[in-house]
Amino acid sequence: IVKHGQPFDPLRFITNSVSNVTCALVFGHRFNFEDESFQKLIEMLDLILKFTGTIIHLLYEGFPWLMKHLPGPHKQVIANAKILRSFLKKEIQEHKEHNLLHDPHDFIDFYLLQMEKEKKKIPNSTYDEENLTFCIFDLFIAGTDTTATALYWALLLLANNPHIQEKVHKEIEDVLGSSHAIHYQDHKKLPYTNAVIHEVLRSNYVISAGLPRQCAKDVTMCGFLIPKGTMVFPDLRSVLLDPERWETPEEFNPNHFLDKEGHFVPREEFLTFGEGARVCLGEQLARVELFLFITNLLRMFHFQPPDGVKKLNQEPTSGLTTKPHPYKICAIPYHSSP
Repeated sequence: IVKHGQPFDPLRFITNSVSNVTCALVFGHRFNFEDESFQKLIEMLDLILKFTGTIIHLLYEGFPWLMKHLPGPHKQVIANAKILRSFLKKEIQEHKEHNLLHDPHDFIDFYLLQMEKEKKKIPNSTYDEENLTFCIFDLFIAGTDTTATALYWALLLLANNPHIQEKVHKEIEDVLGSSHAIHYQDHKKLPYTNAVIHEVLRSNYVISAGLPRQCAKDVTMCGFLIPKGTMVFPDLRSVLLDPERWETPEEFNPNHFLDKEGHFVPREEFLTFGEGARVCLGEQLARVELFLFITNLLRMFHFQPPDGVKKLNQEPTSGLTTKPHPYKICAIPYHSSP
């Protein structure tokens, strides 16, 4: 596909790659893209994510005693969730059999090690295999879809803005060359590229609403009392798209993060990952993934819409995450043979 520059939808390739990063961290190994177990894992995660936040899901959460007797898509999701948990428990069991607690390599190893430590001190510790299973489940749900969606947006926006894409490619070539292996620390040497990645996250915030938080004490804000115990859903878009804070909030404009000399400028208003003690747990991993994926792709390929398509659709879809509408692009190698 890439060799011949034919149009293709990159979402599957992005999702597989991002999921495999999570697999490496959690399981200590990656899967071949064609592995049936891996593809089944991706399919089940996709089904669960598409179901989350729908009307049926909200009804199930509100009236589980009723919904369990009624047919609907929730039945398939529940069945897939059970299969997924069985898959995760199998991985946990294999880790226990290998018994690498003396030399832990991945998240499961470290968790099992902590379980052993807790048993000696706290008999009723919440560190147990059931919680480990749900922790892994959450890591896949949170760690795959958001980063994959951000990368999906990035390729679309760069294909629609070839002048920005070329500036990123030129900066990478000029600063790092074509043979230098790219490391995350290189983001400090690539201010324009860093600004582009930040602008992708700002202009197309991937979560439909901020995650809920509970007030720990009574708070008065702008004359309104928010009592202790109140659930608060932060509207981060109100900051990320605030016309009083951003020069062109509705546009994809990397200059939002650059000064007049072209130096990268961190912005207090950049709240994509939240703020404070409850900031996104996976922020650092997401930053590393986004930088390495985008820089390596733009070093090798120029992305453009298919012939006859002037501009890809930038209207977001609705859901738990705000994805672009499905699209196809062409990946043209920079150093292809004639």
